[in-house]
Order: sequence, then C-alpha cells, then structure tokens
Amino acid sequence: MTFPSSAPDREARFVALYQAVYADLVRFAQRRAHHTQAEDIVAEAFLVAWRRLDDVPEQLMDARAWLFGITRRTVLNARRGAERQQALAVRLAEVVPAQPEGDAELVARQVDLAAAWNKLSAVHQEALALAVLEDLAAPQAAMVLDISPVAFRLRLSRARRALRAHLGQLPKPAPAPAASPERHTQ
Repeated sequence: MTFPSSAPDREARFVALYQAVYADLVRFAQRRAHHTQAEDIVAEAFLVAWRRLDDVPEQLMDARAWLFGITRRTVLNARRGAERQQALAVRLAEVVPAQPEGDAELVARQVDLAAAWNKLSAVHQEALALAVLEDLAAPQAAMVLDISPVAFRLRLSRARRALRAHLGQLPKPAPAPAASPERHTQ
C-alpha cells in the first residue's frame, strides 16, 4: 500500500496521512505516556508532519514509521519537560536566602511558596522561572517562548498575580465569632 502521492495539494496529502495513521499513533503514545497526554502528543507530531510534509516518505508504511519516530521524540520531550518542571519546583523549595539557621518564619515562607508554586499552571511557572530564576528581561524571555515582549509581560503579570492569589489562599486562623448586630434608633 502506498501513500497517495497523486494528492492534488498539500492539504489532501496531509489529510490522507492523518486518516491512515492517527489511531495507530494515539495507541503508540498511550503505551509510552499518560493516556491523558496521548492526543496532545499526537497533535504535536502531526504539527511537525505538516511543517515538514515534503520530508514525509511517499510509501504509507515508511510515512507511518517516520511519524512513529516523530511521536517517540515528542513523548521524550514531554518527559524531559515534566522532569525539568519537577526539578525546578524542588530547587525553588530548596532556595534559602542568607538568614540564620532555624528561622521558623523563613521555613514557613518557603513551604508556603513551594505550595503556591505547585498550584500555578505550567505557563505561569515558566514565565516566573524565566524572569526570576533565569533573570531574563522581557525581550529575551519572549524570544525563548516565541511570543512578543508585550505578550510576555502580560503573561508574567498574570503569573505574579496568580502566585500572590495562591499565597493568599493559605489557611488562615478562624475568625472570632461575630457579636450580634445591635440596632440603633435615632
């Protein structure tokens, strides 16, 4: 069976490839990554296929194998990204400013910060990490993310706001019981 090489245009060729291989790639990804990530991984693989459609082999079986390779590398990239994010969370929890040992308040702040960090979305964690941990200015951080500096500043602002909100959601002491309201007459 050959891949339809007589497709009139790129789109028809891509659709034929997608229809022939999609289900196989999802099963392949599900065996290698968490099942909830499989479709996203396959979507990323097909994005690569679209961008590199001229590199896709003409024979369907060869094109299928080529896409399995792309999907495998996408799975590995997703794993590395998850490992980097976990390592960043661990490093964030371990960062200690120069303070005397045994400072209970400092330890409490670190625990609170680590808990709040874990509640942030990956997008917010990435923006904060680029700005704070990597010390990149907005134009450079925007280049890393392939977005405009304005978009990065907005993303960073939202990330800071989310972090502050999560820090504010920490357990607080129970409020004192309210006194019954008194009516004043004039």
